[in-house]
Amino acid sequence: MSASALALSAALATATKPATDSGGTSAQRRLRMRASSSPECGRATATTAPWAPERTAIEIQKGIATTIDRRPLLDSRLWRAYDGAVSPTAAETPPILHLSAVVGSPLRDSDGERLGKVEDLIVRLGGTGYPPITGFLVSVAGRTSYLGGERVSEIASDGVVMRKAKLDLRHFERRPEEVLLKRDLLDRQLINVEGARLVRANEIELALVAGSWRVVGVDTGPRGGLRRLLPKGLGAHIATGEFLDWAGVEPFVGHVPTVRLRVPHPKLAKLHPAQIADLVEAASRHEGEEIIQAVGDDDRELEADVFEELDDQHQREFLEDRPDEQVAEILSRMAPDDAADVVGELDEDRREPVLALLPVSHRVKVRALLGYDPAEAGGLMSPDFILLQGATSAGDALDAVRASKIAPELLNTVFVSSREGQLGSVPVTGLLRAERGRRLDTMLKHETPCLRPNASFEEVARLMADYNLTSIPVADEQGRMMGVVTVDDVLEAMLPRGWRRRFGLLGED
Repeated sequence: MSASALALSAALATATKPATDSGGTSAQRRLRMRASSSPECGRATATTAPWAPERTAIEIQKGIATTIDRRPLLDSRLWRAYDGAVSPTAAETPPILHLSAVVGSPLRDSDGERLGKVEDLIVRLGGTGYPPITGFLVSVAGRTSYLGGERVSEIASDGVVMRKAKLDLRHFERRPEEVLLKRDLLDRQLINVEGARLVRANEIELALVAGSWRVVGVDTGPRGGLRRLLPKGLGAHIATGEFLDWAGVEPFVGHVPTVRLRVPHPKLAKLHPAQIADLVEAASRHEGEEIIQAVGDDDRELEADVFEELDDQHQREFLEDRPDEQVAEILSRMAPDDAADVVGELDEDRREPVLALLPVSHRVKVRALLGYDPAEAGGLMSPDFILLQGATSAGDALDAVRASKIAPELLNTVFVSSREGQLGSVPVTGLLRAERGRRLDTMLKHETPCLRPNASFEEVARLMADYNLTSIPVADEQGRMMGVVTVDDVLEAMLPRGWRRRFGLLGED
């Protein structure tokens, strides 16, 4: 036997090892749990097929006989959970069917005569639960035709069987939310929302759920790719490995004219803006635009937060094609210091028109920040802070915190001005613990160090480290407070370019 044949045999032997977990893969276990709470209904009956040892199960579902090659099986409770209508004698569990096994398989009539070949499967996105297969694209006598799912009596790895030999010879036109599994999803990137990373669909997994075939998962590992590279006879021996539950992924569908990305609620909206920015930066230009558009359509505040987290290059890319009105709308929802950074990246001939469209109060703050060097304290500071007199009570200070519109994660300190013109600070936790009537100046332990706007980044970092500060005030020559530099601004400036984003955004799960 040649060396290449020995290597292929070893790969197949490794790929076909059965899972030791009797509950199936983690995606299959999640699939069982999700289906058990599904509101959909369906009736199914399963019987064993002892006369066909090479077959694992025959499902009789609404008169549709579905025969599947030997595959790791899903728990039969998955199907009984829909409405309790499944036969209590059902012993076999519905298996997983690979898309690659169906695409390219024969199309037959009810008498078993071959009519053509299956070219692709059509599913409808946009609803709840696993997307159902609504039809097929088939090739008959060299012509591509549409075959509705209701006209099919059997789906298996060895072919698709029609109830009646009748095809729709009209040109296929997508209905809203319809995609082609092979053409639109297979070998393309998807968003693994649970892992906040991009993955490639090497295989798409199908299963019979509540009386209809549905997409239940995506295989991002090497098994799916190897199975498709080999002849079908050999590929059928590669067992199903771990795959991602479809409930945790989102496909890119910007290239499909009738579909939009079904986000951010409830999937991408659960991610931190920095995680969404990671996805945008790791994706292609068009995929990144698709994520940004989907986020903005649902939540304008989240869109602005994502823009704040993007690196300079991607901010420029996604803003250069937008009209000034849209750019100003995004900037108006960003923190003034972050908005100033973005304005600084715009072409000079666009800066003034965009600034003119900002709300007056926001425009004044952004203009002031643009006058400082980005590498100095004035360029790093935010003009949003709370400064109170020393005679203010702790209770009144807490009321000021509650009324403030400063982002909660940035409002951890209240600054205090003494009669002598010195600046101090009291953490918000200290206000919560103090008696409501206690004066702020009695809570100051020592004077808080203060920076000038032209202080270098090194001085900013040294003082914050020496005094163990999470924020430090910036004041002018007369001691009037102008802004505050927070530790996140310092950390972001310290990270080398290219290291800002974490590793591992691309690849299999």
